[in-house]
Amino acid sequence: MELKSVVVCPPAQEYFNVENLNKHNIKEVASKEAIKQHETLVKFLKKECEVHEIKELQGHPNSVFVRDAAIVTPCGYIKVRMGLESRRGEEEWMASFLESLGIEKVGEIKGNASCEGGDIILAGDVAFIGHSTRTNEEGVEQLKNILESIGYEVRIATVAKPFLHLGGMMSIVGNTILHCHHGFPDGFLDGFEEMTIECNSFIGGNVIYIQGKEVIVEERNKEAIKKLQKHEFNVHVIDLSEFIKGNGGPSCLILPLKWG
Repeated sequence: MELKSVVVCPPAQEYFNVENLNKHNIKEVASKEAIKQHETLVKFLKKECEVHEIKELQGHPNSVFVRDAAIVTPCGYIKVRMGLESRRGEEEWMASFLESLGIEKVGEIKGNASCEGGDIILAGDVAFIGHSTRTNEEGVEQLKNILESIGYEVRIATVAKPFLHLGGMMSIVGNTILHCHHGFPDGFLDGFEEMTIECNSFIGGNVIYIQGKEVIVEERNKEAIKKLQKHEFNVHVIDLSEFIKGNGGPSCLILPLKWG
């Protein structure tokens, strides 16, 4: 498994233009240091894969966290419906961009259902779905039907505090799952090797897998760094502190388009 192509959204103006922190679920307004931190991440990614840049959506400070705005499968993309009301509109923004790249829509979350991309992890023919405050029961059911229709085996788990999305609890790193000690349903991780870490951080299980033994980890995620290094991964440590202020981690900043 190798990361071939991603979408990123460099912070320019909107990420710093936050008057109501609670409305946008942001802990603290970021400093302009976020621009340099994001540039560092993108510079590294460009050495490893194709990077597509989309401009921030006006009035949407969370649009830098592109992972949530769509789900991309080898068959096409799934148009989501954001669970955080202030993020509604990012679905159309991202859908338009993906279609400009020639990626077709294979499904859409509709009605009162909500679903954010951070709650979905695709690993081969298995699709892990998190039932969270952002992805409700109707969203889980609609997404399950879409993913099963294109050949995925769907596995569902509840996302508990302090995690916002399933992507904060776990990440796929090759044929292995790095995850926080939480207690998943029986069979949830069957077929995968496991690396379990003890953590209370909302991004404890959040890393970017590149290929082979290459991963990107936020520098404050000490438990993940330690565990991955113990398993002989080459850990690229990047300071993304200004995005932690926005309740995001490394994988929140990329929308994977293609794996090889």
